[in-house]
Amino acid sequence: MDSLRMNESVKGYDEDDPDRLMKMLGCEYTNEVLHLTTELLELNPEYYTIWNHRRRLLRASFLEKTPSEDHDGRRPDDASGSDAVRRYILDDLAFLLPLLRKFPKCYWIWNYRLWLLDEASLRLLPASAYEIWQKELSLVGKMLTLDSRNFHGWGYRRKVVSTLEKLSKATNPSSGSMTEVEFNYTTKMIESNLSNFSAWHRRSKLIPRLLEERNTPHIERKKFLDQEFELVQRALWADPDSKDQSLWFYHQYLISNFELSPSKDSILPDLSVDAKLSYIRAQITDLQDMLEGAETCKWIYQRLLDLALMSRTLSGDWPIPSSDLESWIANLAELDPLRKGRWDDLRSQMDR
Repeated sequence: MDSLRMNESVKGYDEDDPDRLMKMLGCEYTNEVLHLTTELLELNPEYYTIWNHRRRLLRASFLEKTPSEDHDGRRPDDASGSDAVRRYILDDLAFLLPLLRKFPKCYWIWNYRLWLLDEASLRLLPASAYEIWQKELSLVGKMLTLDSRNFHGWGYRRKVVSTLEKLSKATNPSSGSMTEVEFNYTTKMIESNLSNFSAWHRRSKLIPRLLEERNTPHIERKKFLDQEFELVQRALWADPDSKDQSLWFYHQYLISNFELSPSKDSILPDLSVDAKLSYIRAQITDLQDMLEGAETCKWIYQRLLDLALMSRTLSGDWPIPSSDLESWIANLAELDPLRKGRWDDLRSQMDR
């Protein structure tokens, strides 16, 4: 339903019974008012004021079921109260599912769902909360299977995984992290859709933690970097003329290892200058080969220039003839005229 139709629906809702919204905006924490919020949110899930009132309604119900909670808001170890709160949370999570299917990119639904799950962590025993969050991980996995590039879903998955790790350690301090599982998940999602920007981005954020948890030595880190280059280059070679930015952004992340002062989270932080120059030469050769038949792909020219600048910073010399540099910049200026100033700046760097 588009925004105009939703607004008309809400207007009609108000005209049917003008006292309804007054009840919600007041302090009537009853099942009747909860039902009214359900009706209105099904018409218009962008109505954030009603989501906030629904929070107040449920929180009042939680307090009623756990009246002796401590000053931090955490529930006591009362089985009957916890069971009632758990039912409230599960029922409301179920209410949200049809809305998520219909409005998968509505921020307010995702925010409210996370609030419910946080309440489970706060008010239930860790084992019970963990069970609810574990089901949520399965749910978001199914959602990303249907829409693998939904950035809301990927952000939501990060939150779910982070909370599961915390709850797991609360019940079993020696339990391991989910980094390995999540890294394998990005591989699966990338193999099913090479243009999945969110999967590539998530992978880049997991790698530093993955290598640290594996306690990976230098030689293994080098093998890992080579494997990542092979993965992204295989994807790039599948369609070298592609305008897909996600692959090139990940490629940029990988070549950042060859900078003069790489990030502390880089894959190979202690790589020697000679080794960096060797990698750069190999990458330039590979990209020059890729350029044949893909002369209209600006990303190849841009990456060639990035690598050439890195090499000059490391060694003081350009790795290729100036005529090639001038040709790449000229092609970039033609393919991307809106960034003319940037290409002029690159041309001026050649003369220094």
